[in-house]
Amino acid sequence: MAFSKDFAWGVSTAAYQIEGGAFEGDKGLNVWDVGSMTEGRIFEGHRGDVGCDHFHRFREDVALMKKLGIKHYRLSVNWSRLLPHGVGKVSEEGEEFYLSLLRELTDAGITPWVTLFHWDYPYELYQKGGWLNGNSPAWFEEYAQKVAVCFGQYVGNFILMNEPQCFIGLGHGSGAHAPFLKLPDRDVLRCCHNVLLACGRAEKAIRKICGTDVKIGIAEAYWPALPLTEGDYEVAKNETFLNHRSFGRTSLWLDPIVFGKYPSDVLVWMKENDFVPPLRDMSLIRSKLDFIGFNTYSGDYVTVKEGKTVSVTPAPSVPKTDMRWNVHPDCMYYGPKFLYERYSLPLVCTENGVALTEWKDLNGKILDYSRIDFLKRYLKSLSRAADEVPIQGYFQWSFIDNFEWAEGFSKKFGLVHVDYETGERTLKESANFYKSVIASNGENI
Repeated sequence: MAFSKDFAWGVSTAAYQIEGGAFEGDKGLNVWDVGSMTEGRIFEGHRGDVGCDHFHRFREDVALMKKLGIKHYRLSVNWSRLLPHGVGKVSEEGEEFYLSLLRELTDAGITPWVTLFHWDYPYELYQKGGWLNGNSPAWFEEYAQKVAVCFGQYVGNFILMNEPQCFIGLGHGSGAHAPFLKLPDRDVLRCCHNVLLACGRAEKAIRKICGTDVKIGIAEAYWPALPLTEGDYEVAKNETFLNHRSFGRTSLWLDPIVFGKYPSDVLVWMKENDFVPPLRDMSLIRSKLDFIGFNTYSGDYVTVKEGKTVSVTPAPSVPKTDMRWNVHPDCMYYGPKFLYERYSLPLVCTENGVALTEWKDLNGKILDYSRIDFLKRYLKSLSRAADEVPIQGYFQWSFIDNFEWAEGFSKKFGLVHVDYETGERTLKESANFYKSVIASNGENI
């Protein structure tokens, strides 16, 4: 088992989770800036106003990446930092921040992969209806155009959006994430359709500006079903893409973008909620993706009992992360195979990692051997998949401990520890391990 010689080893972050500088300069507010001001929404009242303070310390962070031998870095642009009103004039200060960061990365020999939208929706546009507003796809298209114009000279890889399953399902359905709405299904489905239109319009706009060499993908929250036995392979693949009236299922998002049509079970769900997507929209939604990014942390085993597909309850001995997600390395084998067999597109693991309960020991070190073990198990499984389907890269989540949305700063995913009082960065033992993974192209796992 071996990864390709040009395999992209990287790390991922997101703007709101690490930047801070929430109210500096002419930056506009986003839904997380405003939403976290309400008591009870975020763990212990945590907010991302300062956080890792990457806004001021990005040079230090890039130097750490270079020290670790990281060659690829997935970051996101804070929409309201670049466009304070969501549309209209570009902020000179916001543009200069990202240009300085991109130059720093380029000088360090690190290739940037830029996610246009990682959940920080401009508050001014939210006040106009946000994703419910029929103009929202045009707003996003304008934003994508300006990102391409401002940064296209430094960026060859764009990711349109991160995990629409989450910012729509959790943000507009369950109310667990910003903008903390609990809308009826008919309205959430309308949001889904507008998001897909936004992706389609943005993909075409970026290509028009950046030309034929640019690579464009999307990062999906992907939690595959896993076969309990080899005989359950087709059962698990089928279950992975069935919708079950869920905003979290991959087929709701990828089928329209790749095939230009919704899955039949989604269309039934839409009809039940008096929403019929206009056929003319589907040609706009359908896009030329150069890769599918999958954010995968676990999966659920399934099998067949009495003629029905059922989930298998994990044994008590199955380890769980600090997010209470089961450690199931098979997700990195079967998940990519299922994606490729359905969509026939190159794949990139845009997120994978583990949250652990950890702190500095008395010697000031973080000996996170469980994270090293987790990475070994998951990367071995990914390597097995890479022998069978085209996987172009792996981005560890996350480079640095950060604001984990509704969980605040309580969950530690990083290779680098942050003291949130002083801003001090400390490499964990896993950072040194990942350095060796990159140096050996994964042969040391």
